[in-house]
Amino acid sequence: MGILYEKLGRVAHITLNRPEAHNAIDLETAQELSNAWKDFRDDDDVWIAVLTGAGDKSFSSGADLKSFIPMLTGQVQSREQISDGGFGGITRDFECWKPIIAAINGHCFAGGFEIMLACDFRIASENAIFGQTEVRWGIIPGAGGTQRLPRSIPLAKAMEIILMGETITAEEAYRIGLINKVVSQSELMNEVNRWVSVLLDRGPLALRAAKQAILEGLSLPLNEGMKLEQQLFTDLLRTEDAREGPLAFAQKRKPIFKGK
Repeated sequence: MGILYEKLGRVAHITLNRPEAHNAIDLETAQELSNAWKDFRDDDDVWIAVLTGAGDKSFSSGADLKSFIPMLTGQVQSREQISDGGFGGITRDFECWKPIIAAINGHCFAGGFEIMLACDFRIASENAIFGQTEVRWGIIPGAGGTQRLPRSIPLAKAMEIILMGETITAEEAYRIGLINKVVSQSELMNEVNRWVSVLLDRGPLALRAAKQAILEGLSLPLNEGMKLEQQLFTDLLRTEDAREGPLAFAQKRKPIFKGK
């Protein structure tokens, strides 16, 4: 199995499970990831996903070139295996408004870096190393790196990371705003679970509407973004959760959200 996929309560855990290959993603793993992400998206009982890599050395080193290069050069006709959701099932044409957390433990390079960029929260261990390294091998990022990275950090730093093809430390990634937090390796999953716990206390439909407003609004003029926000706000007011939240506030108790 290229991945481990497990649902624990409201949380889906997806683990890249090829530690002997630095959790590189081959064609089989790519298809497993695509299936897992679609299952997470479509399961109303699961509200949050956590993505990480097996072992303590790599989140993911990206594509397994021995598997992908024959396909990309036309030697093998298997391109449909990565077209559904893009590389890793999440980087292109995948619409999911549920929060996704990346727990980055070690090397996070190339396609692995791009999968991380497609996640909403990024928490890294101190030993994490980041790099968009494709230009070293005469290619460019092809799973959103050239588009998401300049939208995530200052343009000059995005240019440096992509065009220089050099790696940066977790501390540098945090300093430039690429990741949310850096913790010790032993505390990585504890910290991720703390974030999960906080998110589970929030209204799940509100989280999804807010994520949609943010991401779709990025590509809109301000006035159009404001209209989108107002529409999502109005739609949310019609839900049971939107009635439960203010009621719980008035009654000085913790709200019980149902995602309805």
